[in-house]
Amino acid sequence: MAVLNIKNLPDALYKKLQARAKREHRSVAQEVTHLLSDALEAPKLLSILDLKGLGKEHSRELEPSTHVARERSSWD
Repeated sequence: MAVLNIKNLPDALYKKLQARAKREHRSVAQEVTHLLSDALEAPKLLSILDLKGLGKEHSRELEPSTHVARERSSWD
């Protein structure tokens, strides 16, 4: 297994990392590994079923028929 040393890591950033590791019940090294893994993995592709309801917080106040009519009129 590889070893990674980080030099000149700002103290404030290290404190945030320690706090996050504690919240997640991980060591600092485990948290760094977890964050790097998340950052470097390819994004998960979502299916149309995963997208169902996405953005509903923006359209909660809209009347559906009015919204559809507005969308269709914008196609012209």
